[in-house]
This record gives sequence, structure tokens and C-alpha cells, in this order.
Amino acid sequence: MASAASLSEPQVLATAKRRLFPETGESDAYAVADTQFATDEWLPGQPIPNQIRDQLAPFNHVRIGSGYPDLVGVRQLDSSLLAVDRFGDHPPLIAVEAKGYTEHGGVDIERGIVQAYDRLHEANAAYTAVPAAAVSQSNRALARELNVGMLGITPDHSVEVLETPRIVGNRAPDEAAAIRFQASAQGVADKSFGLNHPKNYLAYPLAIYHEAETAEVLADHVVRAVDAARTGAAFLNLIDDQPSGPTVTALGAEVIRFALQRYESVDAALSAFEDWQGSRSRFYDVAPEWGLLTRRIVWAYPATQLIVSELQTMHEDGITTPSLVDLVEWLHVHHPTFTIELFIRGTDDARQRVLDVDGDLRVDALSDGEVYHSPTVFQLKAILYHAGILQTRGAEPHRLDPETEKWSLCNPLTALRLE
Repeated sequence: MASAASLSEPQVLATAKRRLFPETGESDAYAVADTQFATDEWLPGQPIPNQIRDQLAPFNHVRIGSGYPDLVGVRQLDSSLLAVDRFGDHPPLIAVEAKGYTEHGGVDIERGIVQAYDRLHEANAAYTAVPAAAVSQSNRALARELNVGMLGITPDHSVEVLETPRIVGNRAPDEAAAIRFQASAQGVADKSFGLNHPKNYLAYPLAIYHEAETAEVLADHVVRAVDAARTGAAFLNLIDDQPSGPTVTALGAEVIRFALQRYESVDAALSAFEDWQGSRSRFYDVAPEWGLLTRRIVWAYPATQLIVSELQTMHEDGITTPSLVDLVEWLHVHHPTFTIELFIRGTDDARQRVLDVDGDLRVDALSDGEVYHSPTVFQLKAILYHAGILQTRGAEPHRLDPETEKWSLCNPLTALRLE
């Protein structure tokens, strides 16, 4: 029998994650392990190796069904992991419950199956990952009956697919939606807006439409950081960034039409962009029509709607000039998973400092700017400032004072109360 240390629950989960979510660089895949696995020790006297924690990172505490799965993510799975080949165009939401050898040498496989089954109320597919040698025929029969996939982990840390589940069509709740967001082209996991002025992103569909080479046009007229502009344009859904090359989306096409309605040609529009290079003035003030277009585009970005909605609610509750710490505390109460994914860096160190093993917020850690995700607190905030939504621009994490950094709406509404 494999030892408890070699096939403990963290070891089993890390092996299962490598099979379900291999590091292939896929743009539509993302997964988080539960915060309980960020601890230094799992079984008494048996630390979790740093290598295993690194494999399981990032960490978050995501509620699916009536509990918190050990691993939750989004990815298009290969046919060997599913009972059917066809399951729609969108990657399924996957929940995993792992069980390893306890300090007494047992494995509670039945509990893992039942827990995974509970996740099917909101996930599209659920698996239990367990030591292969501990699995009985009755365990497999129960998993088949409940439509739970079963992954058997061997002592050499390979994976045997013992049972395959069918995809079920569930609507993802708010918490699961945060994981889907990170797996989408607009998610900020391991990515960055890179540039803090929206003109650099608005210009990208214009550069594609131009008859000359896209990167050359952008570098000559707008910004030399072409790759960063391309990434940000994809975040804002202005382009579809495929390996074969970027194409203009329907929203990006509207930017081109907007430009051609106001200028004689794309060249003339891009010449106007040259005039804005190096400007620190609010885009909404310098170029009101482009600023208004920016506002409409950035409003379609899911993170914007969440931030603005909650800032408005905070204003109505008398919190008129919240700091970054105030905002993150508030958001974590109402949207815990989304808050961590959007504002906190995905590194093991940052998540472990901000969240305890139960997924509760360590408020003291929020005073350190280094735990924050730069694409949100710097670039996205700057874009919202230029669009006329927020009063102040963002700051880089190493220069950030979260307790004094204000997140206030330019035009908060007075609450309408019915008589």
C-alpha cells in the first residue's frame, strides 16, 4: 500500500489537477484549489511540499452546491474523461473532491463521491480523485449511479480514469461565474492590461482595418507596446485574439464605424491618436466623443459592472469615499470568489496571506499593496478614470497605499426611495 504521505489528499488532488488541467497554455482554461490546501501541514507531522502547493495554486474558497470543492475550474475536457464526446461549445464547469490516505490508513471514498454529487447542483461535471488501490467495485457502482467521475491515483502518481461522468447543463451561480470569467478571454488571471490608457486598445481594430501591417501601424501612430495593446483589446472584446491572428469583433467593428463617421479615413483617425500620445489628461475631457465610446465599451466588461454597482451601493450606505481596503472588504462579503480573483494576485504567497484556510479574509494583509493584482488596481482603474467613471486613476502595487487609495464614482446617484 502507498504511504499516507505519498498519497495524502493534497498529493492526490495535485495529480488529478495535472490530468484535468494540464499546463498547456490554453486560453479558455482556469482552475483554483480550495484554501485549505494552502496550509503548511496536512497530516500531523507531514508538511505539504512546496512543489505540491505550487501545483495546486492559485487558491480560493469557491462555493458550489452546498459546500466548497477541493478544486473547481473550467476547461474543454478530452473524450477519455467524459461519457460522451459532444457537450456544447462552452467549456464545462468542473468540480473535484479528493480523498487520500488518512493518518489511520483509510480512505473515505464514499464521502468523496457523495460530496462530488452535491456539486452537480451547480457544476457541469464532478469527479472524485482517490488512491486507485483503495477503490472497490461498490465504490465504482455508486459513482456510476450518481454520475460522478472517478480518477484513480497510483503510487507513481499516474491517473486511471475509472468512471466517466456525463455533462449536465446547470446555470453557474455568482461564485462559479467568477471562475468562468477567469477562463474567458476577458479574465485577468496570469495576464495584464499592460497599458493604462484606453486609446491604445481602441486603436487596435483600426490598425487591423488599415491596409498596412497591423503592428507597424499601431507602433507608428499609437503605441510601441503592440502586444500589450493586443491583449487589452481582447480583454475589452474589441478583437478575437486567435493563434492564427487577431480578427475584429462586432464591438470592434463599431469602433471602426465610429471613426469613419467622424474622419475621412482610418489614416485620419489614427492621426488624431498621435495627438494624444503622452497625454495624462482624462481622455473623457480631451476627446469627449471618444471618451463616451470608451465608457460604453468598458461598461460591457464584466468587472466594471460589478465594481460600479457595489460602489453605488456603498455610497447609498454612507460610504462615499471608500479606500481600496474598504472596497475589497465590502466586495468579499457579497462576492467572495470574484473579489479574490479580480483584486488579489494569483500567487501562492499573496492568496495565502489574504485568505486563511477557511477562505476568510485576513484584513490586515490588505494594507500591503504588493498583494494586489496590477491589471485591476492600476490599469483597469486608470481606464475607468479615463472613461469618466472613477474620480482617480490607479497606482502600481509597489507604489500603492491601499488605505488611502480612493475608489469613488464620478457621478454617484442619490438613492431613490418610494413613499
